Amino acid sequence: LYARHHDGTFILRVEDTDEERSSDESTQGIYDALKWLGLDWDEGPIHQSSRLDLYRDYVSLLMNSGHAYYCFCTAEEIEEKRQEAQEQGEGWRYDGTWRDRSQEDVQAMLDAGAPKVVRFKVPQDGSTVVQDQVHGEVSFENDVLEDFVLLRSDEKPTYHLSNVVDDIEMGVTHVIRGADHLPNTPKQILVYEALNAKLPVFTHLPLILGPDQKRLSKRH
Repeated sequence: LYARHHDGTFILRVEDTDEERSSDESTQGIYDALKWLGLDWDEGPIHQSSRLDLYRDYVSLLMNSGHAYYCFCTAEEIEEKRQEAQEQGEGWRYDGTWRDRSQEDVQAMLDAGAPKVVRFKVPQDGSTVVQDQVHGEVSFENDVLEDFVLLRSDEKPTYHLSNVVDDIEMGVTHVIRGADHLPNTPKQILVYEALNAKLPVFTHLPLILGPDQKRLSKRH
């Protein structure tokens, strides 16, 4: 509606880089639902799964600028730490085990062919502010944001990376989405800033609820 009102361009982008959650059936369901609603897109559908080399190029930029690093923690190690935190009644976030390791340590793991992910190096002080068209100015302390994953061990990008890259490449000016995405936005803003890219205008809308007052989902 916003794109139509302002003679803009409505882009359909299919976020299908998570193989466990993506299928041809679910993608077709998106097309069918949009057509049923009368929401006709101007560009796309653009499948993120066909743009993997582009995302990896951007990861290289972030690595070279010191904004990202390799993490060789195994899933088992992370799960063990998470369980320990839960047993102590504490929340857990990635503790930066590989954040400042020596180049020698990193190279040794690379030479050994150890599985790895790429994490974003979140500033350890200060805050990141979201200027939202609905919620106003929302501030997030950086020290509560963990060093989030940009590239998974299978070299597939996460939501935080692929959407920022696509917004930059496609010249997206406005991102309008559900309020449940607001906590993701400071992480994405940090990636935009690390890439010296202009931020889009963010608008996080109230969620539509079902009769049970829970977020409307496919279960409804």
